[in-house]
Amino acid sequence: MSTPHDDLGGAQLSHWQRTYADHPGMYGEQPSDPALHATEVFRSAGARDVLELGAGHGRDALHFARSGFTVQASDFSPTGLKQLAEAAAAEGLGEHVTTLVQDVREPLGLPDDSVDAVFAHMLLCMALSTEEITTLVSEVARVLRPGGTFVYTVRHTGDAHYGAGIPHGDDIFEHGGFAVHFFPRTLVDTLAGSWHLNEVHEFEEGDLPRRLWRVTQTLPE
Repeated sequence: MSTPHDDLGGAQLSHWQRTYADHPGMYGEQPSDPALHATEVFRSAGARDVLELGAGHGRDALHFARSGFTVQASDFSPTGLKQLAEAAAAEGLGEHVTTLVQDVREPLGLPDDSVDAVFAHMLLCMALSTEEITTLVSEVARVLRPGGTFVYTVRHTGDAHYGAGIPHGDDIFEHGGFAVHFFPRTLVDTLAGSWHLNEVHEFEEGDLPRRLWRVTQTLPE
């Protein structure tokens, strides 16, 4: 039996499929600021391969590949990933970027201890319950090698859209068709668990502006 939250997830997939189809390359070609930060963090840690969760049409995945990393780019939208794969091929990066259709509410389709670094820009604050987010972070820990680094960003409860739009419970609000799980700081700390929490950096992005945290945490050796 499906739950209301399952129905919300299905609706969000349909929404993103339409959005990517109607607006190819909607986020542009330039990498996000969090991806620029993550590149330096991953390079300093000696990482060679990166898993990006919620890669969309690939502006950050392509940047990681240009920077010399081998990239596995995952998203639940085949439309976005098709655009990513075509862009990688056009740049001659096809050998350095692979794509994976992945609903992060399901176990990640990678072996244990198989990647050096994981990046997720605003993926954890999509239409995911707190339980699903917690399980996903456990999956990230599973696929990371010991000492591996996880950089993620989330919109937080200080954002102007928090409490606006359609409420779905669990700090999830839908505005303009996009459902967002807004993070309280306690959730960031809980998710860190036994990780080393290296940094929680607050920043703004976009015209609203959106208010986010950029979190960097490392698995113990």
